[in-house]
Amino acid sequence: MSLAAAIVVGLVGLIHVYILVLEMVLWDTPKGHKAFGLTPEFAAASKVLAANQGLYNGFLAAGLFWGLWLGAAGRPVQVFFLLCVLVAGLYGAATASRRILYVQALPAALGLALLALA
Repeated sequence: MSLAAAIVVGLVGLIHVYILVLEMVLWDTPKGHKAFGLTPEFAAASKVLAANQGLYNGFLAAGLFWGLWLGAAGRPVQVFFLLCVLVAGLYGAATASRRILYVQALPAALGLALLALA
C-alpha cells in the first residue's frame, strides 16, 4: 500500500472519530448545534438517535484503523469500510445535506482510488 493511501485511510478514520464525538458527546451543545444546524430543542429531542448514529461512525473508524493495522493483509478491510463510508456519504448527501458529499463521500472515494492505484 502506498503512503498516500494509508494517510487518506487514516484521515477518513479520524474524520469518523470526530463525527462520533460530535454526535455522541457534543450533539446537545452549542458546538453540536452549529455543526449540524440544530435548534437546542431539536438537539435535546434527538440526542439518543444522534448517539446511535455516532456509534456507527465509530465502527467505521474502527474498521479503517483495523485495516491499517493489518498492513498489506488489511487492504480488503480498508476497501470494505471505505465503500461503507462512500455509500453512507452518498446517502447522507442525497437525504440530509450536500455538505456530507465533501466531508464523507469524497475522502472515501479518494482513499478507494489511491488503494486501487497502489
